[in-house]
Amino acid sequence: MANSKLDPIDRMILAELQADGRMTNVELAKRVGISAPPCLRRVRTLEESGLIRGYHAEVDPRALGFEVQVFAMVGLHSQAEVDLSRFEARCEGWPLVRECHMLNGEIDFILKCVAPDLSSFQTFLTEELTAAENVASVKTSLVIRGAKDEPGVPFDVLEARLRKAP
Repeated sequence: MANSKLDPIDRMILAELQADGRMTNVELAKRVGISAPPCLRRVRTLEESGLIRGYHAEVDPRALGFEVQVFAMVGLHSQAEVDLSRFEARCEGWPLVRECHMLNGEIDFILKCVAPDLSSFQTFLTEELTAAENVASVKTSLVIRGAKDEPGVPFDVLEARLRKAP
């Protein structure tokens, strides 16, 4: 389902579910101004099209004992597609790596990692990440505090863009 095929109700459904994925279908329908049965059909269509990829609880890492968050900037020896894909697959198997993004520029990948303590992260860094095949360099930055952590997309920006479109 292309963005251009989304009507205002679909976009409102997406925005509401992005803000609170636990609300009931009845509450969602009320918020977007339609009855429950068509709302549920729309949600299912959005799920089937891949626009809704899943529903997740936002957990507090520190409350669960994960005190350390680190961004690791990784450079690879080879940027051949097979080597990039192999590194991405390797990241999938590392539990401390919570996000992996390929970048354009001096750094090939940035990884968001969480660990219970600095010692655990250091062990991962030295025994897994820097030791991995094709890894040329790793630079790390320890997160002191987060100022903003907002998932998803800014629907207000999308709506403003659509209002300006011809």
